[in-house]
Amino acid sequence: MVFEGYTSGADKERLGTLVSSGDVGRFTEDGLLFVEGRDDDMIVSGGENVFPAEVEDLLTGHPGVADVAVIGVPDEEFGQRLKAFVVTRDGERLDEEGVKQYVKQNLARFKVPREVVFMSELPRNATGKVLKRVLREPYWQGQTRQIG
Repeated sequence: MVFEGYTSGADKERLGTLVSSGDVGRFTEDGLLFVEGRDDDMIVSGGENVFPAEVEDLLTGHPGVADVAVIGVPDEEFGQRLKAFVVTRDGERLDEEGVKQYVKQNLARFKVPREVVFMSELPRNATGKVLKRVLREPYWQGQTRQIG
């Protein structure tokens, strides 16, 4: 069966009957394929491409982090900047600078979130997927302290 398109009328790039999946990856010298993320998730900050999943995976490995989501928000100087929404594990105390330093020690400097917001929980849909569109809404943009 050929995918006819999205109900919204939007579409992906097509080549004959083939449709782009939107996945972006890279091949290693050994020929292994690593999926980096989705093209519509990519954040372009100061000319550098950042996939939020890489930063999210790193922060999820932090012993004080229970949950995390990273989005791109508008930035006059860089086009976009990274903003992380972090839920700490019960009894753990983290601060914005500590989160930034953790990322800086493990990833490239341009992948360090410029803002870190601490939350009691991330907004999710019925299937458990983080609602990043909700995090992009103006109400959430002003949050700078634990809520809930």
